[in-house]
Amino acid sequence: MTATGARSPASKAPDPALVERFRHGLERLWPENDRLGLAVSGGPDSMAMLLLAAAALPGRIEVATVDHGLRPESAAECAMVARTCLDRGVPCEALPVRVHAGNVQAEARSARYAALAQWAVRRGLSAIATAHHADDQAETLLMRLNRGSGVSGLAGIRERSVISPSAIPVIRPLLAFRHAELAALVAACGIEAVQDPSNTSDRFDRVRLRKALAESPWLDPLALATSAAHLATADEALEWAAGREWNEHVVGTEQGFRYRRLAPRAVAIRVLARIVADFGGQARGQDLARLLDHLERGESGNVAGVLATVEGCDWFFRREPPRRSQG
Repeated sequence: MTATGARSPASKAPDPALVERFRHGLERLWPENDRLGLAVSGGPDSMAMLLLAAAALPGRIEVATVDHGLRPESAAECAMVARTCLDRGVPCEALPVRVHAGNVQAEARSARYAALAQWAVRRGLSAIATAHHADDQAETLLMRLNRGSGVSGLAGIRERSVISPSAIPVIRPLLAFRHAELAALVAACGIEAVQDPSNTSDRFDRVRLRKALAESPWLDPLALATSAAHLATADEALEWAAGREWNEHVVGTEQGFRYRRLAPRAVAIRVLARIVADFGGQARGQDLARLLDHLERGESGNVAGVLATVEGCDWFFRREPPRRSQG
């Protein structure tokens, strides 16, 4: 449903200093400066974003609240978001989605972003803002460090990305804010936010890490988020270098590609990823690194249906031939 209306006299405005911080972040992330969509779940972080955006961009925002149907309370939570938007004269639409079986969190995220992209296109919005903040970024960085991720993974939550396969930008203007200050902002405005029980369940790695961070005050989430931002910059530089390596040292052949490597290892791995992707495959970083090890030793190798061979200084890539059936 869609709700609009006049602002109630009882509603309270957020701290102007926080509004100005929010507005300054938007100016850098969102040069389109048109009409912005907000993804609001009803939790303290997204409710704080709603309050800040309503004050910073009066008349230029719309809200979508996604009902995943995973908990009995979800419909009531969407209704609470709609009432808050009604109080502030902000258009709000509830988006029901179906979450497929499997990894529930991953499937819910996929369904949510697909619904948000369709909504943004239908409403003519120039971007969607989500409420990821510095604590989320710190948790993501530490989780990926613990998994041995490369630079791309350690860059964490990007300030700006695109919902694939659409061209709708997603911006995250709260990455310089702490969760505690966002929750305090919502409370100061007299709003009781939704508390999702999954955010306290030890079944999830992120929750266990969140509790460990809370018990380690010497770790600064803002500093960790800054490190993730630096790694995102480094990731952009590696992508630029991989593009140049591709243009200068990869040549198409009748069967696939010839690559005469010049770049350092981190760049070469990204070139291999592009080659595999061009064949329609996808490979994990560790598998690409293993393939590169083989090629550097002058050995053949394969990954994601692509066969790589060595001839002198050149590496050749073609589709892996079908395996013979044994009968």
